[in-house]
Amino acid sequence: MGKLVTTSTPLLFQSKLLCFSLSYLFLSLFFAFYTSLSSTTKCHSQSPPFDPLFNYPQSYGQHKHPIPTLHSSCNSPVFFSDYWVVFDEIRGLLDDPLWDFKGLKYVQGNGGCFGMNYSMHERISFFDYGDGGIEIPCGFFKKFPIRDYDRMAMESCKGVVVVSAIFGGHDKIRQPKGLGYKTLDHVCFYMFVDEVTLKQLHYHNILTGKTKENRIGAWRIVKVDTQELYENPAMNGIVPKYLVHRLFPNSKFSIWVDAKMQLVVDPLLLLHSLLIVKDADMAISKHPLYVHTMEEAMATARWKKWWDVDSLRVQIETYCEHGLRPWSSNKHPYPSDVPDSAIIFRKHGVASNLFSCLVFNELEAFNPRDQLPFAFVRDVMNPKIKLNMFDVEVFEHVASEYRHNIKHSGSVGTQPPRTKRASPDLLANGTSCTKCDGYLAEMWGESQD
Repeated sequence: MGKLVTTSTPLLFQSKLLCFSLSYLFLSLFFAFYTSLSSTTKCHSQSPPFDPLFNYPQSYGQHKHPIPTLHSSCNSPVFFSDYWVVFDEIRGLLDDPLWDFKGLKYVQGNGGCFGMNYSMHERISFFDYGDGGIEIPCGFFKKFPIRDYDRMAMESCKGVVVVSAIFGGHDKIRQPKGLGYKTLDHVCFYMFVDEVTLKQLHYHNILTGKTKENRIGAWRIVKVDTQELYENPAMNGIVPKYLVHRLFPNSKFSIWVDAKMQLVVDPLLLLHSLLIVKDADMAISKHPLYVHTMEEAMATARWKKWWDVDSLRVQIETYCEHGLRPWSSNKHPYPSDVPDSAIIFRKHGVASNLFSCLVFNELEAFNPRDQLPFAFVRDVMNPKIKLNMFDVEVFEHVASEYRHNIKHSGSVGTQPPRTKRASPDLLANGTSCTKCDGYLAEMWGESQD
């Protein structure tokens, strides 16, 4: 009989599962090594070892991930100096007895409303501050409704303050990331909230009410009695956003951060790179899409960001009538007429304080869409403001943006009014004519007869 010939296979390779496992292991080790090597050579971590500052319960908030961006987070579009060099430089500025801190003179009085709602003729008369001989209306015609305990603490903040607000309970309190080791000792963090937001914080057991000073992570929580302010929660948020220099009269620098934003770079580094090094009064991002005020106004109406379209038209026509022009190279060094105002850096002084007051007056007169009066106030006011409008890539590198993501527990206030369409304004021949015809022709590059 013939012998059966067999080929012996090593036992190591007789198990397909074992072969697959070994291959997977070697590939995983290779990719892990490659990834770690790439991250150390291209990216640097912005978060120190003690992040996060506060751990929230899982029930607090619906979306936990930021809106993705199109730009790489590895390649920084802005240069940051060494933290300790920046820290010493800013501390030296704050301690300098020769700091030239000239404030504005404000209109005083007691009124039935917070801002008095001046007419356009009255408001435009305050745009030329000149040699400082006039008093500027800037809100506070009635007392800002917070506890005296909080007011005293705010007045004692004499250096840098970071401010945010949540009214109507539409956002989650997000902790800043990337803080340096001394930042919390030298920077004030204040979050203004209303009763609705405060109830949510208690509902999720984030605040217990056991201490006089409410604090969540880096943020000191200040309750505002909004029944004494405006019916619109967005307008209530405008008060700390644009009148921060009045709420914190002894601070020298401020950073406004919309509640949908989360800082991921130390605020001292941001102030140094975007404001101090640039010798600017204010720093703010350019809008990612729009350059002209009219573009922002049309988008506001199209996407129903403000319910009364007729009032939007009146607002823009008022600005056209008083000199608003579309952006062009003649407006340099300003690179755009439309900002993304979710983050604002300010050096408190005459120019930035005047700009903030004038913008606030426009917002109270029309609506809380602060991008609409931005260019008009900037171009008409005197003295001119030194403005650093940085690129969108910088904005996306220094902060993460989240959607409005809180699910309300129960009823929280009233629904916004339904959008009111603009009424037609036609001549006898059926064509329209507005006070912005010249603006539109210039924006579209058309010649006027």
